[in-house]
Amino acid sequence: MNIVEPIRRKEDITKIEHFLAETSIRNRLIFSFGINTGLRISDILALDIVDVKNKSSIIIREKKTGKYKKFPLNNKLKLLIDEYLENNSVQRLNAPLFLGDKGSRMHRSIVYRFINDAVNTLKLEVGAIGTHTMRKTFGYHHYKQFNDIALLQSILNHSSPSITLRYIGISQEEIDFSYKNFEL
Repeated sequence: MNIVEPIRRKEDITKIEHFLAETSIRNRLIFSFGINTGLRISDILALDIVDVKNKSSIIIREKKTGKYKKFPLNNKLKLLIDEYLENNSVQRLNAPLFLGDKGSRMHRSIVYRFINDAVNTLKLEVGAIGTHTMRKTFGYHHYKQFNDIALLQSILNHSSPSITLRYIGISQEEIDFSYKNFEL
């Protein structure tokens, strides 16, 4: 597995969201889900319509850890979900939320392709990109906004604060900053 980076600049996130909004409501919702919840792509793609329709919070069982996770949906996600479901022809509650072109549950490779396509088309310099970039982007910006590593550690289900800092690239960022700003 390649190591991917978070998207650090909010302007780049906005550009990607606008690009995806123009090309696919579904893809924009997947990207927004990732950067606003910190869920792994396997958990996002496992969602069914019943999990999100008319909901203010979501309860999932994480595929990787097997742990249950409950979290509220922010207003942005609620609006995007409503917009997506209004334009979605599948309305069975137990149907997958995100379908691929062949009508079955979407595969992570499709998400990888549309994220990379957006970054390459927009010529963004954001480092190594993959589906896990969305989770790392959530973590990076959550830490920058709230500066609470213990809370973020809990949200991401990490075993220690040092793992969380390394995961979101803060440790290396701080080391680089100290080198650039140190002179004798």
